[in-house]
Amino acid sequence: MDINIDHLVDRYVAVWNEPDPMLRHSAITGLWAQDGVELVESTRFRGHAELEARVTEAYREFVEDRKFAVTSANDVFGHHDVITFTIQLTAKDGEVAWAARVFLILGEDELIRYDYQFTVKPLAA
Repeated sequence: MDINIDHLVDRYVAVWNEPDPMLRHSAITGLWAQDGVELVESTRFRGHAELEARVTEAYREFVEDRKFAVTSANDVFGHHDVITFTIQLTAKDGEVAWAARVFLILGEDELIRYDYQFTVKPLAA
């Protein structure tokens, strides 16, 4: 697999910050396989419709009011069909309010088949 992993991670991070629903939809279908799965804590989102609802809800809750931006910790590493990196909710002042380690497993088509997020810094209550 000859994929530009930095570009894929940039696209992944961007989808969580995308305000336009049509562009967000297009980004989701361009990143995840049609039957792609995201696993977060005890919740699973499968397929484009569930993933789109998940990303849209996260955008509305954390990004829409400009309280946070979703960012990468710039620690991307890939090995064959697996990419790992840290995703963060970053406040305007640069403080990281939440972080998760992401493991993406790609299919031969270079679309995300499995997306695992493991919280490494919980959001303060």
